[in-house]
Amino acid sequence: MSYTRKAFTMIELVFVIVILGILSSIAVSKMSVTRGDAVIVKGKGQVSAIRSAITLVRSKNMMRGMTNGGNPTHLDALTSTTSSDGDKLFDYDSNASDSSKKILDYPILSKSKDGWRKVAADKYIFNAINTDVNFTYVSTTGSFDCTQGTATPAQKLCTNLTQ
Repeated sequence: MSYTRKAFTMIELVFVIVILGILSSIAVSKMSVTRGDAVIVKGKGQVSAIRSAITLVRSKNMMRGMTNGGNPTHLDALTSTTSSDGDKLFDYDSNASDSSKKILDYPILSKSKDGWRKVAADKYIFNAINTDVNFTYVSTTGSFDCTQGTATPAQKLCTNLTQ
C-alpha cells in the first residue's frame, strides 16, 4: 500500500509559526533601534548644516564690509517666539531676494517629535528618542550650541549631535 502525503501536519505548522514569531520579534527590535539612530544622524547633519550656514553668512557679510561681526541677527523669520508643527525654521528671511539674508536654502520644518521646534527667541529644541536637547543661538558670537546639564540622556545626545 502506497501512502501519499497531501497536507502538512499540525506539528509542522506550529513549528513554522513559532519560527516566524521569533524572527519577527528580532526584526522589530532591530528596526526600532535603527530608526532612532537615523533620527540622531539626521539631527547631527542638520546641526552641522546650521553651523556652516551661520559661518557662511558671517563670511559673506564681512566681505561686504559689515563692522558688527556679520553674524545673522536671528535664525528664522518666525514672528512668534514658538513654532507649530510645519513652521519653517532656520530660514531667517525666506522671502528675501538677497541670498545673504537666508540661512538655509531649504528650511527645516518644525516637528514636536523626532525633529526641531522653536521654544523662545533664538532657542530651539531637538527631540530624538523621546529626549529633548536645548540649543541656543547667540548672535553676538555666532554660536549655536546645546545647553544641557551633565550625565543625563540629554547631555549624551547633545554630545552625539555636536561632535
